[in-house]
Amino acid sequence: MLIIGVDYHPSFQQIAYVDNETGECGEQRLMHSEGEAERFYRELRQRGVVVRVGMEATGHARWFERLLAELDFELWIGDPAQIRAKRVRKQKTDREDARLLLTLLIENRFPRIWVADVKNRDLRQLLWHRHRLVQIRTRIMNQLQAVAMNEGLRRQQRLWSQAGRAQLESLTSPHPISQEELREAFNASDGMECRHHRTGPHSDELPRRCTGWFATINPDNLSQCAAPSVDPSKRLDVPGEYWRPRRKPRGQELKTRTHPDPNRVSRIAAQP
Repeated sequence: MLIIGVDYHPSFQQIAYVDNETGECGEQRLMHSEGEAERFYRELRQRGVVVRVGMEATGHARWFERLLAELDFELWIGDPAQIRAKRVRKQKTDREDARLLLTLLIENRFPRIWVADVKNRDLRQLLWHRHRLVQIRTRIMNQLQAVAMNEGLRRQQRLWSQAGRAQLESLTSPHPISQEELREAFNASDGMECRHHRTGPHSDELPRRCTGWFATINPDNLSQCAAPSVDPSKRLDVPGEYWRPRRKPRGQELKTRTHPDPNRVSRIAAQP
């Protein structure tokens, strides 16, 4: 087996490797943009070498993880904090980091952590994408509400109905700044109206969320924004499900729950 310690960087990777059967070892610097790293690992696959790769948990390495999965190479992801604690020398270079990872792999001291599979991480990325779309929608809605109130129009949630949209479009302000702001907000909202369509190979497993714009902001359609129950076999392995937040209980409801009416309790107990 060929054991490789990889000090990964977005533009290159410094590796230190050793073959535990032949004792062959070495170090190398592989560039990503020139395809040098991909050629190196594909040549190992063509030679039929069994490979185990160890690297710290880092970002911008999704393509590298997909490459190793395609080549059927074993990839171990380590905890950066524990790896840093195991470093003895104060000197820190790319070569020293790669050697440290290789040493930990050889001595079975590599602090391996659990990492979600590619399919699960794609679902997380889709969730983040939809969350950002909702944030953009909220900013534009707040901007339109401010423009409407500056012109004496206060409809609150009714502003997002078709009648409220018509009133917004009919506003005539003597200030060119308000007119330009309203025009840009309309252009942004109309351009994002259909962004809630599903994309990606695993998007059918996501709970539906309402991320449309004026066509779906209508209060009559707000009930469709609730996420339905998700099949347990398709739940995401992430902290917290992607559900619709519930309203906090009011003061009277909270009082009823914590301090129930004794007369009502006695009446219920007296019933046959």
